[in-house]
Amino acid sequence: MTDHQAPPAAKPVGLTEGVNRSVFFGSVGITLAFVLAGVLSPEGSAALFKAVQSWIVSELGWVYLLSVAIFLLFTLFLAVSNFGRIKLGPNHSEPDYSYGAWFSMLFAAGMGIGLVFFGVAEPVTHFAKPPVGDPETIAAARTAMEISYFHWGLHAWAVYAVIGLSLAYFSFRHGLPLTMRSALYPIIGERIYGPIGNAVDIFAVIGTIFGVATSLGLGVLQINAGFSHVLGLPTSFWVQMPLIVVITAMATVSVATGLDKGIKFLSNLNMIMAVALMAFVFVMGPTTFLLRAFVQNFGAYLDQFVLRTFYMYAYAPDERPGEWLGSWTLFYWGWWIAWSPFVGMFIARISRGRTIRQFVLGVLLVPTGFSFAWMTVFGDTALGMHLTGATRAVTDAVAQDVTLALFVFLEQFPLGVYVSWFAMFLIVFFFVTGADSSALVIDTITSGGREDGPTARRVFWAILSGVIAMVLLWAGGLDALQTASIAGALPFTFVMLIMCYGLWKGLAREGIRQNALTQTLRPRATRNWQRQLQGILNHPSRSEVTRFMDETARPALEEVAEELRKRDLLAEVDVRDDRIRLRVAPEAPEAFAYGIRMRRYDLPSYSFIESAARRRHEADHYYRAEVFLAEGSQDYDVMGLSKEELIQDVLSQYDRHFQFLHAAGA
Repeated sequence: MTDHQAPPAAKPVGLTEGVNRSVFFGSVGITLAFVLAGVLSPEGSAALFKAVQSWIVSELGWVYLLSVAIFLLFTLFLAVSNFGRIKLGPNHSEPDYSYGAWFSMLFAAGMGIGLVFFGVAEPVTHFAKPPVGDPETIAAARTAMEISYFHWGLHAWAVYAVIGLSLAYFSFRHGLPLTMRSALYPIIGERIYGPIGNAVDIFAVIGTIFGVATSLGLGVLQINAGFSHVLGLPTSFWVQMPLIVVITAMATVSVATGLDKGIKFLSNLNMIMAVALMAFVFVMGPTTFLLRAFVQNFGAYLDQFVLRTFYMYAYAPDERPGEWLGSWTLFYWGWWIAWSPFVGMFIARISRGRTIRQFVLGVLLVPTGFSFAWMTVFGDTALGMHLTGATRAVTDAVAQDVTLALFVFLEQFPLGVYVSWFAMFLIVFFFVTGADSSALVIDTITSGGREDGPTARRVFWAILSGVIAMVLLWAGGLDALQTASIAGALPFTFVMLIMCYGLWKGLAREGIRQNALTQTLRPRATRNWQRQLQGILNHPSRSEVTRFMDETARPALEEVAEELRKRDLLAEVDVRDDRIRLRVAPEAPEAFAYGIRMRRYDLPSYSFIESAARRRHEADHYYRAEVFLAEGSQDYDVMGLSKEELIQDVLSQYDRHFQFLHAAGA
């Protein structure tokens, strides 16, 4: 399960060039069938949506709750276990993005539109219509915030973490394609490239399209409500449709600029604007009350954490709690699962080089903390307006139309009209970020993990997501959006459970490898102590390491390869500018690879002990000839070994490889 990367191919140029045709046309066909049904029979589609949602909630709601609980427990276990030290990439890899940029992209891609939409609406809705108990009381306010924290807390991000972790681990550490099918490799092996893998990727694409369409639909509903409230425009599909067209067009521009430019820029801009809006409400609102409420809300969340995780209202005396569960908790769980292929792949792409522990803790804790702060600032401020008797305007607006909640809320502050415009621009930018990021991800899945697809194809997926959002709004509005998320997530829920098992098998196999390598390594050939001391004190130049690789390392590896070929083993030596690599049985799933790479390092602070002759170069860096195996750098230098000593090191590593194969039963 190592070194599966195919050689570079020419960049595809046509719309269908370079794609996995089964996945591409299967996904497009199913999506277009849904679009056609929604356009031709909106009433029938709306009735079907309602029936599907009712059946799933009543018969399979427990599957969603139990599955999300498994995802959370699984990711937390990986973070605290020894597996947490494993890097998502070779051992020597470093993160591509700073923590600040990483967190911004995580948040903007994950739930930006949702938080803006539900930040006021959800707590006020639970306050006015709690699942159980009396409405509009202090107890109802506490319960409303506890439920809001639960819906936007660790469970949501655990769903994303499962996908992101699986993709990053199998792709960046083992060279498998950056698609969902790769997580099944420990279970079905090379069959991931057949019909089973195609089906998994199709489920992922369909779930992503409906998850994205749900978010885009919610965003357009809220933008339309904002224009209606501020400018008096009507709230109707015929206003929402051109909004989707305009914003999708903006998304295509961002798609064309790629991940490191357009999407990264918009993600950072979204975070800055979101923090600015939250800071405005925090400062202008009941600041002290919000600080106290945040502490109490967090305590209530922890106190009810286990109960809420598994709570199905199974013993409720009437049907209302069950209906509430379907409209809220199950909708969210379905939305997160449907959204997870997109967010999971997106956070995988930006998380190369981080350890599993860093990944899990970062993905779970930081966005969750921001979501809690957002819900407290907006939700508790809105509840405080009602409880203190200042105004019922927000509560009444939510009862009338949840899409108006944010704008009526902001109206209660100084400069409310201007802040409402600011909020609408924030929603638009979140919309654009979601659309362009999802287009990149869907294109990657349908291209078998390739990330160099033509811009036209990414634009196609961005437009298709916008079309699906239009159809859902045409066929039933918010109810249709909720049903699409819940239904679209059902098949992928089972795929995710299998992915957890595949990731567990892959990590367990890696654990066996590390144990075998640690316990069976024979001492490397050592030089006499004077040469060893010289190796410690010396900091070679690039030319010195180049000469060592040309005159010692290359002949040593070629000699080993020749001896292996005499014993009927396929062995090859690959030479590049700064790397020499020996590969044995390169086509096998568990190929052996021993490489030496030239790596540059800054000169350490203790270099003053070097001789004056060595320091005459006045360089601020030096080079090492480091050993790389399939899993990355082994963090030791072979510079200065003789050819025979280097061959002994190669054989020691080859022996370790066989010990691993024996322990793993390969």
